[in-house]
Parts: sequence; structure tokens; C-alpha cells
Amino acid sequence: MFLGHHAVALAAKRVAPQTSLGVLMGAALLLDLVWPVLVLAGVESFRVEPGNTAFTSLAFDSYPFSHSLLTSLGIAAVLATVYWSVTRYQPGAWMVGIAVFSHWVLDFISHGPDLPLAPGLETRVGLGLWNSVLATLVVELALFGAAVWIYLRTTSPRENSGRVAPWIFIGFLLTTYFANVFGPPPPSAHAVSWVALAVWLLPLWAAWVDRRRKVPAPRP
Repeated sequence: MFLGHHAVALAAKRVAPQTSLGVLMGAALLLDLVWPVLVLAGVESFRVEPGNTAFTSLAFDSYPFSHSLLTSLGIAAVLATVYWSVTRYQPGAWMVGIAVFSHWVLDFISHGPDLPLAPGLETRVGLGLWNSVLATLVVELALFGAAVWIYLRTTSPRENSGRVAPWIFIGFLLTTYFANVFGPPPPSAHAVSWVALAVWLLPLWAAWVDRRRKVPAPRP
């Protein structure tokens, strides 16, 4: 998924309002932040194979460290613990851990049977939502729309820029999403890996947006 991961971060703000959207976004995207680095380092691999699924032309051959069930659980636990140790903010720690692990869960729903359970195990799983473009669009857009509504209801603008900033961010995500869905296949796996490094900018952008929003004090 793509929008689904962002949806988790946006919705998590409701549960952990003191946690920056940038942190939540980084947690929700973490597996995909690590993945291109490992691919470029030669540790993991994938191919561009048009028709691999109806939704994407990427064939994921090997990503046992960035996208296995065991490693995602371990990373989620470690990051949640680190966040709690630094902030002592329990809701934020829970949501950081959940956001990290949600990435594997959403990928399990969308991918074909290519997700490893643990490094070294041959068993791979995936429910294959990507075999239907329409079903994928319905699920992702519904999740994303609901999460945007939750985030905008949870926060309010500090200033005029806080009214516009989230919509520019949301518009960029939607534009990128549809360009990937309906655009031509990428030229090569190497090119995809380098472009994927730009995803590291999204948590920083989300943090910038979030600083222009505030969580209103609860009514007495």
C-alpha cells in the first residue's frame, strides 16, 4: 500500500495528539524507508515486471530484513520502547509501535504471497489485494479519506499557513499515488530504488505541516 500507510499516521494523531505527525509518519513508512537502502546495498532485491499484479509492476524477490513479520515486530517493539524512554508519553509509544507494525499488516493485505515471515524462512504470505486495481483503489482511498478527516478534526490551524499546508501535503500524496497507479512502468529497479529514497522527505514534510496545526484543549 501507499496511501494506507499514510492513513495510519494521520489517524494515529487522534490517539497520540502530543506526538508529531512526522514521527508517526516515519514510523508508518519505516519499512519502506529502510527497503531502498538495503536494495542499493545489495542486501535485498526486486524486479520491474509489468503484469506481476494488476496494480503494480514491481516483483519483490527478496526483502527478509525490511519486510518480514519477525523483523517488523522487532523494530516496532524497539522503536516504541525508545520513544517511551525519551518522552515518557505512553500513547505516543503505543502508536509508534502500532504504526511500524501496521506497515507489514497492510502489505500482507495488498501484496501477493511475497512477504517473508522471518529471515531465512522460505514461507511467504500475502492476500493479494493488488490483483484488483478497483478493489485496491476503493480500500486505500477509503482509508486515506477517513484518516484525513480524523486528522483535520483532531487538529486546528495555528495560523493561515496551517489551513493550507495539510491540503498541499494531501494533494501531493494523491498526485503521486495516481501517477504511480496509472503511469507507465518504471525504467528499472535501480531507478525505483533511488527515487524511493525521496520518501525520507515525507516525515519531515509531515512534521512541518503538523507544527502549523495544534490540538485544541479539551472542553471542560
